[in-house]
Amino acid sequence: MKILVTGGLGFIGSHTVVELQNKGFEVVIIDDLSNSSEKVLDGIVAITGTKPTFEKFDLKEKSKVQDFFKRHSNIAGVIHFAASKAVGESVEKPLLYYENNIGTLVYLLQELSALQKANFIFSSSCTVYGQADIMPITENAPVKEAESPYGNTKQMGEEIIRDTCKVVPTLNAIALRYFNPMGAHPSAEIGELPIGVPQNLVPFITQTGVGLREQLSVFGGDYPTPDGTCIRDYIHVVDLAKAHVVALERLIGGNNSANYEVFNVGTGTGSSVLEAIKSFERVSGKKLNYKIVDRRPGDITTAYADTTKANTVLGWKAESTLDDAMKSAWDWEQKIRK
Repeated sequence: MKILVTGGLGFIGSHTVVELQNKGFEVVIIDDLSNSSEKVLDGIVAITGTKPTFEKFDLKEKSKVQDFFKRHSNIAGVIHFAASKAVGESVEKPLLYYENNIGTLVYLLQELSALQKANFIFSSSCTVYGQADIMPITENAPVKEAESPYGNTKQMGEEIIRDTCKVVPTLNAIALRYFNPMGAHPSAEIGELPIGVPQNLVPFITQTGVGLREQLSVFGGDYPTPDGTCIRDYIHVVDLAKAHVVALERLIGGNNSANYEVFNVGTGTGSSVLEAIKSFERVSGKKLNYKIVDRRPGDITTAYADTTKANTVLGWKAESTLDDAMKSAWDWEQKIRK
């Protein structure tokens, strides 16, 4: 079966391509390389022994999307990662985010709606919940007003898919709301490759650990949490990638209970920023140079998943610990610095 992975050379996309190929799927990647590198293909081949088909173009070019589906009429499923994802940048450049994250989704859904049967997995985010009132967060928690244009594009994306599924019964879709992906493939052949200053905590930790950055800033030490720092649900990227394959197999097998479903993808455990730093110090044997600075606007205090629905309905469960994920991130960081 042929699966299209958009943004398939990115962090989560590349790990998902590996898991798909390990399950025997034929993979076609579309990526414009705006936040990734074609060298990632070498890592995928090193792990799986198979080179996926790769097409370089921008999904904002509607005619190219139409042409792609004319040439690949036998696509059995689409996993859609391609999107801009930096919260801060989205505040500064909202129109870029609305065009890139919403326009491209619409173009894909237009093509899928014309097929006799289509299966679609959407890369969503726990940002749709904002600061949830109750922990852990279930899929029934209210979707709150977004804190950023990025978060808003994920909310709007889900709404667009849901509205489309209502009128296109041949379209089956699952939105996966990720918590905080981290880590790298255990082979250290692929991992997170942030361009410029990392937006996520873990690459900042590992870059500080390896000496690329002088010091890690911890934003806020006075939150109402046990150690005063924010709490997040850190999930190993390989576990997250496997969730996409399980979700896709659910749709291909016709096991979905509705043609639009939503699942949280996390570990169900919250870890503070200081706990993440301690995890790094354990797995690396190094002391990390960090200091606590002022809070950052838009950061929520606590977010971790209730994974009951993913565990019982989807039949997926995170297997790796925070230390497992941190060790893989550290192994990857050391490899790329060599």
